Amino acid sequence: MRLPRLRRWLPKALAVVVLLFIYAAWPGSTTFTVSKETTYVTEPLDANGFVDYPKALNQRLSEGITPENNANVLILKALGPRPEGAELAAEYYEWLKIDPPPATGEYAVSASQYFEKHLKNPPNDIVGLHDEAFGTLRDWTDAIDRARRWPWRAKDQPDVAKWLKQNGRPLAIIYEATERPQYYNPLVAKNQEPQSFRLLNSLLPTVQRCRDFASALSCRAMNRVAEGNFDGAWSDLMVCQRLGRLIAQGGTLIEGLVGLAIVDIAMNAKVTLLSHSSQTSKQILTWLEDVRKLPKMKGMAERLDLAERLLMLDVLMTMVCRGHWVLEKMEESASGKPFEENFWPKLFTFSIDYDPAFKMCNDFFDRCVLAARLPERADRKPEMEKLIDEVKQMKHDVRNLIGLETEAFSKSTRGEGIGKILLSSLLPAFPKVQHAVDRIEQTEQNLQVAFALAAYRADHRRYPATLNELAPKYLAKIPFDMFSGELLIYLPTDEGYLLYSVGINEIDEGRWKDDRPPGDDLRVRMPAVLPKFVNPADLRRPFNKDDF
Repeated sequence: MRLPRLRRWLPKALAVVVLLFIYAAWPGSTTFTVSKETTYVTEPLDANGFVDYPKALNQRLSEGITPENNANVLILKALGPRPEGAELAAEYYEWLKIDPPPATGEYAVSASQYFEKHLKNPPNDIVGLHDEAFGTLRDWTDAIDRARRWPWRAKDQPDVAKWLKQNGRPLAIIYEATERPQYYNPLVAKNQEPQSFRLLNSLLPTVQRCRDFASALSCRAMNRVAEGNFDGAWSDLMVCQRLGRLIAQGGTLIEGLVGLAIVDIAMNAKVTLLSHSSQTSKQILTWLEDVRKLPKMKGMAERLDLAERLLMLDVLMTMVCRGHWVLEKMEESASGKPFEENFWPKLFTFSIDYDPAFKMCNDFFDRCVLAARLPERADRKPEMEKLIDEVKQMKHDVRNLIGLETEAFSKSTRGEGIGKILLSSLLPAFPKVQHAVDRIEQTEQNLQVAFALAAYRADHRRYPATLNELAPKYLAKIPFDMFSGELLIYLPTDEGYLLYSVGINEIDEGRWKDDRPPGDDLRVRMPAVLPKFVNPADLRRPFNKDDF
């Protein structure tokens, strides 16, 4: 995948207005200073004195990384030399300090690859044997989605079973990978031309493929639940959860979000496992301890402070170096069409002091990092809202440039304008990412309470009347809902309970993401139920925990 797909560029009309402001034609020169306050990193520099941001970032991300402690080396071994269909650049392997995997091998088969090879155009006799034909990729991905959420048997889902069997060796390698303590994925651009959006265009070739591993591990875990192999199911789900945490060690927000998504897959499946297994209190508390021992996930502040900051500065350095070419690419990305020939060069002149732009970007990232590092959500939220309001004001300032006489603007004023352009158009949606981090943290707290409730039930043959009965034997203390600041909502029922947090909007809606319409409450329900959007009839024979 490419990072530019996940960025938002200015619309063409806004870009034109901004250019009229910044690049009004008059003679002058372009200046910038290499310093901590401006370029943030002062080395390495290329032959022309420009900061080599890709190299600087990879040097920092790879500190302390070896082929022996880097989980990504084994992930690549499981995926092969073409994780997303194309050969990886030699520089990628140089940063990893390994040789490329062999051209052929028993590499991971994604769900889509399996569909293309085995299910897209099945012979008529195969369709008859299966009692079901996956006519579209959507049908097949829906089947995978069901299989990772709910127990199933191979005789009822033969193609899912075959897909997992083909991935047996790669999954064994992923088991080994999650025993490693580090994760480093080099950021290497497909286009190696200096000062050409190299960080923004960097590939993350193994990251999205790890979601396939997460799906496969959770599918196999649900199959093992149906077979009564609860220890095997637990091992698969712990590997899945560790894999997500490793991916989340990556420097970029994209790696963080993918890691969170993988962790979420594992936690949802663990709730189903709890619901469909009858374990002793001792075993459940052992599982709970396994969860508690998982390493803490990397926070958003670290990503903003390094990778995302350098990505923004690399775009700015590209603008310093390449001039109107940068805006041409921005227009092309926004419109999907090639830029109008000779349009940008007519408006562009080199008469800008870029130091104010660099300083503005660094100052804003410093403040974002400080806000993200506040330990309590109640403190982070207002600080982030202030920053977002400032970005909105920047956009408003840019729109108000229409009709102004730009010839009177100084070089530094133009540099300030560039800073506003970049921050208002390329700044990551960090509050939304922080919301995702908070959701996972709260969901993990809910899951730990669910384990404590299961252990209590194993000892007392009932669930407690209140959560306070769990402390101190099953939980040292009862966690609060980080969104409301109050105790989690716990509603015992005749057969189980409902436990939930009010979620990001801080409103007790009584709806969750699986509902239609969806809500944002974070829920654990016992006994677990199949998500509402899944038709139980599609499962052929829904799993019944009374089977054993």
